[in-house]
Amino acid sequence: MRTIVIGAGMVGLTCAWTLHRDGHDVTLVDPAPASGATHAAGGMLTPVGEAYHGEDELTAFLLASSRRYPEFVEDLAAHLSPGTPTGYVRSGTLICGVDAADRGHLADLHALDLRLGLHSEQLTTREARRLEPLLGPRLTCAYLAPDDHQVDPRVLAAALLAALRGRVEIVEDAARAVHPGGSPRVDLASGAALDADVVVVANGLGAATLDGDLGIDLAGVLRPVHGEVVRMLAPPSLAPLLTRTIRGLVEGRPVYLIPRGDGRVLLGATSREDQVAAVNTGGLHDLLVDAVRLMPAIREFSVEEVLARARPGTPDNAPILGATAPGVILATGLFRHGILASPLVAAVVAALVRQQGDPAGAPSEADSELLDLARCADPRRFASTPGKDTP
Repeated sequence: MRTIVIGAGMVGLTCAWTLHRDGHDVTLVDPAPASGATHAAGGMLTPVGEAYHGEDELTAFLLASSRRYPEFVEDLAAHLSPGTPTGYVRSGTLICGVDAADRGHLADLHALDLRLGLHSEQLTTREARRLEPLLGPRLTCAYLAPDDHQVDPRVLAAALLAALRGRVEIVEDAARAVHPGGSPRVDLASGAALDADVVVVANGLGAATLDGDLGIDLAGVLRPVHGEVVRMLAPPSLAPLLTRTIRGLVEGRPVYLIPRGDGRVLLGATSREDQVAAVNTGGLHDLLVDAVRLMPAIREFSVEEVLARARPGTPDNAPILGATAPGVILATGLFRHGILASPLVAAVVAALVRQQGDPAGAPSEADSELLDLARCADPRRFASTPGKDTP
């Protein structure tokens, strides 16, 4: 089938790759591939660290996506030049609290992990410091999530683009409108138009600015959640001492440190809902102060880059994933889960495309399992007009 994927962040790139591997004729549309939220993302593949009360179905979705990562990366690497990095690292994650309230909160989340069958081990603070000697003396609790890994989104996005070039058509232009129907059309900012059998809208917050009837008023659903991140470089004497992702809670504020293996460390991330795209000084201040409380040696690191990006949030923090109009599939609203969820989102999109190609047929058992996992992301929970939410 002829498919158009709008958006070349991690979700769109992974969808394009998966649809290509499924045998479809793919066109990828984005004016600046991998330059949005993906460019700033931490890349924590941490379903344990992302588990929250009231989000059991979303946690199951994220866990299933995490389990797909090794096969997804292995398949991608097989289609790249030998030695091309993918940025995927199986490193484990330490989850730490600083004060008594943090300890209580993380104990509750640990109990939730156990209830959900997630792999999480309680450590003493001494055991945590043996694993990561740079952790400070003010820790009150620590948990190890050995199956929570990481990927460098910039490296993985570059690998996906390298694999896609020459295999799919990449149009570096902005989508302006999507017109549903039996042969949906995408109008571009340049004035050109593209026809397809299916259009996948995966351009994050940009989905809410598209003209045309997508079956849902995305402008009333998607919200920008801005976050600051800092890219730092550890001095040579300290660089080998940080080996796994550290997720901290400091007086209730989340902070994380992700080592990239080359001395570079990503510090993130704030979360603010406003219309300011620039770096916020208050957010930057809080990040640095909290990071130092968690790991005092941060004072000796140098700063390479500070930037802010907006992530597409929804009212219930779950994605918007499904068919919403004839020939149109939405894959947006991933909030802080875009990198982690991408392999499963792409697999669900591929199942939905197969369904579009054979609307009268029953989905396979594998596709039924995928669609069942995606129930928490059903766009119909936001549909305001009966009959418009499904093709």
